[in-house]
Order: sequence, then C-alpha cells, then structure tokens
Amino acid sequence: MADSAQEKMQDQPLDEADIARLQNDLPGDEILYDLAELFRVFGDSTRIKILYALFESELCVNDIAQVVGISQSAVSHQLRVLKTSKLVKFRRDGKAIYYSLDDDHVRSMISLGMDHVEE
Repeated sequence: MADSAQEKMQDQPLDEADIARLQNDLPGDEILYDLAELFRVFGDSTRIKILYALFESELCVNDIAQVVGISQSAVSHQLRVLKTSKLVKFRRDGKAIYYSLDDDHVRSMISLGMDHVEE
C-alpha cells in the first residue's frame, strides 16, 4: 500500500514552492566544485590503494611503495595529491617522514565506499 502511494506521488510534478525549496537547499557552486574535486581524487585506484594501506597505520614512503607495488617516486607524487586534498597528513621522525590518514572523515569515506561496493 505504501508503494502505491509513493508511486502516485512520483507521478505528480513538483509545484513551484517545492522547486524553489530544492533550489535553495542546493550548496553553492564553489562547494559543489570542491566536492567534485574530492571525488576526482578518489577516482584513481593507485590513490585508493595508498589510502587503504594507511587505513590501519602510518607508513613511510618506502613501506607504502612495497605494500602498493609501485615506485617510491610514484608514491611521492600521489601523496602530494592526497596531501593537497587534505586526505593524508605526515609527521617527521628524524629524517623519516610517516604518512597517515588525515582524520576520521577519510576513514569513514573509505569504509562507506567499501561497504557500498561489497553489497
């Protein structure tokens, strides 16, 4: 019964007030552009592998390269993109630099994405 009521609602066009409300609820173009850029960064499987490698612990470039199976220079390049997008952070320990996920939001995005693709 609920399905037929929902189907009837879908067949009715929105009125001007509903359209205006939905338009007002849309984020600004700059915010939407930033969101699209964030998803673009997630659109590269090498960067996803790096993020996934950092999911549990911080790693240095050499360790990331070994885990992901690419060169250190390729890892460094991808880490620059990830740092610029505020998805990873780093800390120095003497000469070593260790990378980790920037915050719990990044961890949540990866977890939710994995949940979605594993459904």
